[in-house]
Amino acid sequence: MRRSTFIITFFLLSALASACAQRTNVPQSDNPSTQSQIDAVRLPMGYIPNVQFAPFYVAQDYGYFSEEKIAVEFDYSFETDGIALVGANNLQFTMASGEQILLARAQGLPVVYVMAYYHAYPVGVVAFPDQNLKTPSDLKGKKIGLPGLFGANYIGLRALLKVGEVSEADVILDSIGYNQVEALIAGQDQAVVIYANNEPIQLAAQGYTVDLLKVADYVQLASNGLVTNERTLTENPDLVRRMTRAILRGMTYVIQNRDKAYEICTKYIPGLTESDERVQREILRATVEYWKAQQMGFSDPQAWQNMHDLLLEMGLLQSALPIEQAYTNQFVTP
Repeated sequence: MRRSTFIITFFLLSALASACAQRTNVPQSDNPSTQSQIDAVRLPMGYIPNVQFAPFYVAQDYGYFSEEKIAVEFDYSFETDGIALVGANNLQFTMASGEQILLARAQGLPVVYVMAYYHAYPVGVVAFPDQNLKTPSDLKGKKIGLPGLFGANYIGLRALLKVGEVSEADVILDSIGYNQVEALIAGQDQAVVIYANNEPIQLAAQGYTVDLLKVADYVQLASNGLVTNERTLTENPDLVRRMTRAILRGMTYVIQNRDKAYEICTKYIPGLTESDERVQREILRATVEYWKAQQMGFSDPQAWQNMHDLLLEMGLLQSALPIEQAYTNQFVTP
């Protein structure tokens, strides 16, 4: 999930708890919290308000967090800030991607991934048809735009280069910030690294045909998810269970009621009602596909091993880590 320093705070209204009981088509919790104390949680999201966070907005609007005795404040700060704050136990949770967890643990931060949000790595590379981008090996020799040499975009590109047996020295990397669509259209770059559930849809809406290489079509990597720390796991595992339960309920609702979920998003995303509704609805539809899994929230051990090995090869990890300590499925296993 990409970054922004823009922060918007949503305060939970007590009226939501009673109002949600009057709504229809709302999944019910199998194990509602019985505790009386309200836990305040500030949750760094890692990106600006966006339809990709629809499950969180649904969980807020329908009172799923409230039922679990959690008052959530959404914080749209930098992803790495969230990791640092959770690692220092200044916050209990953040949203972050798999590589961030491994890199943080290598630096001694005791962060632990507790729920998968995306079940496939959403990063890809797009180019116009004249670039003949059909396989990862076709990236060789191309000028490729990406936000920078950091984060999920960079990791995803390196994964594709590895599959195509292309070295970083064989391409020209152009750090362009989050301006991939504009850079591609302007001809600044021959290809750009994107989120497959976002920029390709924007390009198609503007009438452009592109070739898309999805990382997930070639390798499974640990992607975005909910992260806590070892102290919270030890001292307050019930909070972790309640938090994951509320988010998973939100995900289930959005999958089953996408149109209604989109309407809820308009309450939480400034300017969404003025956006191109067709494009934003299509982005939500594409994002939903990344949530679907036989068991939502479950972390694939092989995806973590693949991510670990890629980071070692890139030199971002100096030595092997005990991967099993970086994630747990205890809070998503029935």
